[in-house]
Amino acid sequence: MAGRHFTDPETKYFDDFRQGDTITTRSRTIEMSDILNFAALTGDFYPLHIDGEAAAKGRFGSRIAHGPLTFSIAVGLMGMTDYYGDGIVALKEISSLRALKPVLPGDTLHVLAEVKMTEAGDNPKYGTVAVLYSVTNQRSEVVMTFLQTMLAKKKPIGD
Repeated sequence: MAGRHFTDPETKYFDDFRQGDTITTRSRTIEMSDILNFAALTGDFYPLHIDGEAAAKGRFGSRIAHGPLTFSIAVGLMGMTDYYGDGIVALKEISSLRALKPVLPGDTLHVLAEVKMTEAGDNPKYGTVAVLYSVTNQRSEVVMTFLQTMLAKKKPIGD
Protein backbone atom coordinates (compact mmCIF):
# COMPACT_ATOMS: atom_id res chain seq x y z
CA MET A 1 0.00 0.00 0.00
CA ALA A 2 1.52 3.29 -1.07
CA GLY A 3 1.72 5.99 1.57
CA ARG A 4 0.65 9.56 1.06
CA HIS A 5 3.29 12.25 0.63
CA PHE A 6 3.03 15.45 2.63
CA THR A 7 5.09 18.58 2.15
CA ASP A 8 5.82 21.54 4.37
CA PRO A 9 3.82 24.73 3.84
CA GLU A 10 4.99 26.99 1.03
CA THR A 11 7.74 29.40 2.03
CA LYS A 12 6.26 32.88 2.20
CA TYR A 13 7.48 36.22 3.40
CA PHE A 14 5.98 39.56 4.38
CA ASP A 15 6.26 40.86 0.80
CA ASP A 16 4.02 38.00 -0.41
CA PHE A 17 1.03 39.48 1.44
CA ARG A 18 -0.60 42.35 -0.40
CA GLN A 19 -3.35 44.72 0.66
CA GLY A 20 -6.50 43.76 -1.23
CA ASP A 21 -5.72 40.03 -1.47
CA THR A 22 -8.92 38.03 -0.94
CA ILE A 23 -9.29 34.44 0.16
CA THR A 24 -12.34 32.17 0.32
CA THR A 25 -12.04 29.08 2.49
CA ARG A 26 -13.71 25.71 2.20
CA SER A 27 -16.88 25.19 4.23
CA ARG A 28 -17.47 23.39 7.51
CA THR A 29 -20.78 22.35 9.06
CA ILE A 30 -21.22 23.05 12.77
CA GLU A 31 -22.52 19.94 14.52
CA MET A 32 -24.09 19.72 17.97
CA SER A 33 -21.08 17.60 18.94
CA ASP A 34 -18.82 20.60 18.14
CA ILE A 35 -20.83 22.76 20.54
CA LEU A 36 -20.84 20.14 23.32
CA ASN A 37 -17.13 19.41 22.89
CA PHE A 38 -16.33 23.14 23.00
CA ALA A 39 -18.38 23.47 26.20
CA ALA A 40 -16.45 20.57 27.75
CA LEU A 41 -13.10 21.98 26.62
CA THR A 42 -13.73 25.51 27.93
CA GLY A 43 -16.05 24.80 30.88
CA ASP A 44 -18.68 27.13 29.34
CA PHE A 45 -21.88 25.18 29.99
CA TYR A 46 -24.20 28.16 29.57
CA PRO A 47 -27.74 26.79 28.93
CA LEU A 48 -28.10 28.67 25.63
CA HIS A 49 -25.44 26.34 24.21
CA ILE A 50 -26.09 22.99 25.88
CA ASP A 51 -29.65 22.86 27.28
CA GLY A 52 -32.12 22.20 24.46
CA GLU A 53 -35.24 22.93 26.55
CA ALA A 54 -33.95 26.18 28.01
CA ALA A 55 -32.56 27.34 24.66
CA ALA A 56 -35.90 26.58 22.91
CA LYS A 57 -37.59 29.11 25.22
CA GLY A 58 -34.95 31.78 24.50
CA ARG A 59 -34.47 34.47 21.91
CA PHE A 60 -33.18 32.14 19.17
CA GLY A 61 -35.55 29.20 19.76
CA SER A 62 -32.65 26.78 19.64
CA ARG A 63 -29.22 26.04 21.01
CA ILE A 64 -26.50 28.11 19.34
CA ALA A 65 -22.74 27.84 18.99
CA HIS A 66 -20.51 29.74 21.39
CA GLY A 67 -19.09 32.93 19.84
CA PRO A 68 -15.52 31.82 20.60
CA LEU A 69 -16.26 28.51 18.86
CA THR A 70 -17.31 30.36 15.70
CA PHE A 71 -14.14 32.47 15.95
CA SER A 72 -11.95 29.38 16.42
CA ILE A 73 -13.49 27.57 13.47
CA ALA A 74 -12.94 30.64 11.27
CA VAL A 75 -9.26 30.74 12.22
CA GLY A 76 -9.00 27.01 11.54
CA LEU A 77 -10.63 27.33 8.12
CA MET A 78 -8.12 30.01 7.12
CA GLY A 79 -5.30 27.87 8.46
CA MET A 80 -6.39 25.09 6.11
CA THR A 81 -5.86 27.29 3.06
CA ASP A 82 -2.38 27.68 1.60
CA TYR A 83 -2.54 31.48 1.76
CA TYR A 84 -0.37 32.00 4.85
CA GLY A 85 2.13 29.27 4.01
CA ASP A 86 4.81 29.42 6.69
CA GLY A 87 5.02 33.23 6.56
CA ILE A 88 3.09 34.03 9.73
CA VAL A 89 5.12 33.74 12.91
CA ALA A 90 2.79 35.13 15.59
CA LEU A 91 -0.66 36.45 16.33
CA LYS A 92 -0.43 40.06 17.36
CA GLU A 93 -4.03 41.16 17.93
CA ILE A 94 -7.68 40.36 17.36
CA SER A 95 -9.81 43.49 17.13
CA SER A 96 -13.28 44.61 16.16
CA LEU A 97 -14.81 41.17 16.72
CA ARG A 98 -18.56 41.34 16.10
CA ALA A 99 -21.01 38.46 16.46
CA LEU A 100 -23.76 39.49 14.05
CA LYS A 101 -26.05 36.44 13.84
CA PRO A 102 -26.39 33.20 15.78
CA VAL A 103 -24.73 30.05 14.47
CA LEU A 104 -27.07 27.08 14.82
CA PRO A 105 -26.22 23.39 14.78
CA GLY A 106 -26.32 22.38 11.12
CA ASP A 107 -25.13 25.76 9.81
CA THR A 108 -22.32 25.54 7.28
CA LEU A 109 -19.70 28.27 7.55
CA HIS A 110 -16.90 29.55 5.36
CA VAL A 111 -14.64 32.60 5.59
CA LEU A 112 -14.21 35.42 3.14
CA ALA A 113 -10.96 37.13 4.12
CA GLU A 114 -9.29 40.28 2.84
CA VAL A 115 -5.86 41.70 3.61
CA LYS A 116 -6.66 45.18 4.85
CA MET A 117 -3.20 46.40 5.79
CA THR A 118 0.47 45.52 5.49
CA GLU A 119 3.07 47.54 7.35
CA ALA A 120 6.79 46.91 6.99
CA GLY A 121 7.77 48.99 10.03
CA ASP A 122 11.34 49.33 11.26
CA ASN A 123 11.90 45.76 12.40
CA PRO A 124 14.28 44.04 9.94
CA LYS A 125 12.85 40.59 10.72
CA TYR A 126 9.06 41.09 10.79
CA GLY A 127 6.27 43.09 9.21
CA THR A 128 2.60 43.35 10.18
CA VAL A 129 -0.31 41.93 8.18
CA ALA A 130 -3.97 42.62 9.11
CA VAL A 131 -6.70 40.40 7.63
CA LEU A 132 -10.44 41.05 7.93
CA TYR A 133 -12.38 37.80 8.37
CA SER A 134 -16.06 37.68 7.39
CA VAL A 135 -17.60 34.40 8.57
CA THR A 136 -20.57 33.54 6.35
CA ASN A 137 -23.23 30.85 6.61
CA GLN A 138 -25.00 28.79 3.94
CA ARG A 139 -27.64 31.53 3.58
CA SER A 140 -24.91 34.07 2.65
CA GLU A 141 -25.42 35.83 5.99
CA VAL A 142 -22.33 37.24 7.65
CA VAL A 143 -22.43 35.83 11.18
CA MET A 144 -19.15 37.22 12.52
CA THR A 145 -16.40 39.64 11.53
CA PHE A 146 -13.02 40.38 13.09
CA LEU A 147 -9.64 41.82 12.19
CA GLN A 148 -6.67 39.53 12.83
CA THR A 149 -3.28 41.22 12.95
CA MET A 150 -0.19 39.02 12.67
CA LEU A 151 3.59 39.21 12.36
CA ALA A 152 5.00 37.94 9.08
CA LYS A 153 8.66 37.12 8.59
CA LYS A 154 10.67 39.23 6.17
CA LYS A 155 13.14 37.77 3.72
CA PRO A 156 16.61 37.69 5.22
CA ILE A 157 18.81 40.40 3.78
CA GLY A 158 20.83 39.02 0.88
CA ASP A 159 18.15 36.52 -0.25
